[in-house]
Parts: sequence; C-alpha cells; structure tokens
Amino acid sequence: MTRLWNLVLDRLPFSLFVGLRYLRARRRERFISLITWIALGGVFLGVTTLNLVLGIMSGFEEDLRDRILGFQAHVVVQGKDGALPDPSGVLELVQSTPGVGGAAPVVIGQVMLTTTAGVAGAQVRGIDQRADSVWSLSKRIKGGELTDLFRLHSIEGQEERQHSVQLPAIFLGHELTRQLGVVVGDPVSVVSPLATPSAVGLVPRVRRFVVAGWFESGMVQYDEGLVYMNLADAQRFFDLKQGVSAIEVRATHIDRARAVRDRLRERLGAEYDVRDWMDNNRTLFAALQMEKTVYFLVLLLIIVVAAFNIVAMLVLTVIEKRRDVAVLKSLGATSLGVARIFHYKGLVIGAAGTVTGSLVAALVGTVLERYPVIPLPENVFYVNALPVRMHWVHFALVALASMAICFLATIYPARRAARLIPVEVLRSE
Repeated sequence: MTRLWNLVLDRLPFSLFVGLRYLRARRRERFISLITWIALGGVFLGVTTLNLVLGIMSGFEEDLRDRILGFQAHVVVQGKDGALPDPSGVLELVQSTPGVGGAAPVVIGQVMLTTTAGVAGAQVRGIDQRADSVWSLSKRIKGGELTDLFRLHSIEGQEERQHSVQLPAIFLGHELTRQLGVVVGDPVSVVSPLATPSAVGLVPRVRRFVVAGWFESGMVQYDEGLVYMNLADAQRFFDLKQGVSAIEVRATHIDRARAVRDRLRERLGAEYDVRDWMDNNRTLFAALQMEKTVYFLVLLLIIVVAAFNIVAMLVLTVIEKRRDVAVLKSLGATSLGVARIFHYKGLVIGAAGTVTGSLVAALVGTVLERYPVIPLPENVFYVNALPVRMHWVHFALVALASMAICFLATIYPARRAARLIPVEVLRSE
C-alpha cells in the first residue's frame, strides 16, 4: 500500500506532491496531526448536518406545497371584478393553451352550516366533473365517492316519515363533520350571507343538502373550513345563473405554472386577472425560504469553526517546516509554488471532509426519505413522520461553500510560508 501511495505521489505536480507529503505526520508532529483530524471532522460534521437540515426543510416545504395544491390550482383566472359571467369562451381558450393539463370552472362563496348539533362557517367551492383533473380531489376523499357529489340523494322526510325527499349532495372536511356532529347521509342546512328580498324584508337564503362524503387533507384550515358542492347547485344557491367565480388551471408540471400564467396573461389580456399558486401563497413560501436560508447560514458556522482549525494546523505546519521551505526556495522553488503547497494541504483536508460528509448525508437522507422511521407528534405537526427530500443542487451548493471556506482558511498560512526568506531561516537554524 505504501509503495502504491509513493507511486501516485511521484506522478503529481510538485506543490501537490509536497502538500500531500506534509499530511503524513512524523512522531514529533503528532499534535499537528491531531489538529488536522479535528479540522477534517469539523468539516465532515458541518457538511453532513447542513445537507440533512436542508433535506428536512425541503421535505417540509414540498409536503406543505403538495397539500396546499391538493386544494388549490396551479393557476387561477378571474375577471377584474372577481366573476366570470360567461366562462365557456374563456375555458376553451384556457384549455387550448400550451402547458395546461386541466381546467375547470369553480364557484366560491362563504356560507354558514347548521345542524341540530352545531353551527359552523365555511367556504363553499362549487365544482363539476372536470375538477378532479385540476385538484385530484378523489385522492383526498375518505368517505363516499366523488361521483356522489353530482347526483341527488334520498333521505327520510321529517314530517312524513313514510315519504323520502331528494336533496343535493355536499362534501365536508373531516374536522367540519366533527364540529357539526354529522355523518354520511345526514342533512345539513346551508345559509348564505346574501339575503333574498321578500314582502317582509330581507330573508336569509337557506337550502338543505345531504352529506354525501367527507375528505381529509391533513391541514386543519381545509378540513374545518372547506365545503364542496355541485357546480350547478352552487350557481343556483348564489344566484350566479351561468356565471362562475373563477377558472382554475392545472399545469402539466408544477414547475411550468409560472410559464402557463404568463401565457394566459398574454392570451387573455388585461380584462382578466391571472395568478399562479406562488402569487396566492407568496407570504407563506417566502417565510419558508427565509427560514431555510437562515438555517443554511447558521449551520455554515460549523464549517467556519472547522476552518479556524485548518488555519491553526497550517500555521503550525509552516512553523514546523520553516527549514524545509527555506531549502525548497534555495533549490529554486518560487514563492507561488510554496504557497500552493499549503493551499493544497488545506484543500485536501476540506475535500476529504466535504466528500465524506456529503456521502453520509446522502445515505442517511435516502434512508429517511424511503423509510419514514422518525415519528412526529400528530397534534403538533401536520405529518406523522419526518419528511426528507434530498436534492443534488443542495449538495453542490454546500460543497461549493465548504470548499470556498477551506480555501480562504489557507490564504494566511500560505502567504506566511511564501514570505519566508531562506537566508534568514537557514542562518537561524
């Protein structure tokens, strides 16, 4: 093994050859060797921790994004006044736009839900069969089928139990069913805040629906505040005739949502307001990005601390090797060549810590990504296991930052070695 190592060294450039030689400590240089291992361990620990934390932060961000987009479209098209009185032409133009994977009209409104067990406020979303191509709602439904939303359901009449009545369907969030104390098949009264004029004054608009199913998103704000009903029923309930509140669009890939938004703005013109999911959730994801950046900078300090160890180790090496450096410069080595010796030595230590740290982080992150073995308390987080998403871009960014810090740590010792004057060193020796 030693012979092979020497053979490799013999084929290397002069500065790199000497720098690698200096990594092999002699007996009297054991303290320098200890500092070297501490520096390497610090870089390894910093790179490993930083990659894993970025993977965990990305996991939370992407999981939250997927949950939000399970109930929000990639792109939303609205009129400038907030409504689309005749959506058919706009819907056809939207569906023909490149990058659009699905589009569906939607009616949105605020209502009160009342039962004998309770009262709750919620947002109604009126949809038709095309909605599943936009939100993949059928994957979130736990009770009932999506097709149940688009047909009437029979329930027993309250006054004459021998007769049954036909009621339109409604889907509630899991938390909302618990608050109202209802199950599939129970009736619910829906009250609109928009009152209807009558001979006795303004009368609240009330209509009965039957709970045909329930869904669960894992996010409380949706499960306790969102209601789905048939698009036609929502249009009649809110007195919109054939109009809708918006047309919601799903891009063929989430990364193309911004491009689809720009194409729709160009094709529809200034008469319509077109926004993508990032516009609608700008504050939330900006906060998540800021948090990830802060974690990156804070954990980068681990590598900075390791860099101070590299500085100390190289300075001690320069002091220990003063005579060797003087001899090399006397034999014709340039100041730049001497400086490169210590640059290479520090960079080799940094590269070793960076590579091993990246490999360990990739291994641990891959295991955690495939096998969610770290549980999280359900009453605190919206997920029951630690989400991890490893991205090669993060590994490249961490490796680049680590190597840059290690290189900066070599500048002072290398300049100190390059400024040694051979005559003075040899005279003192």
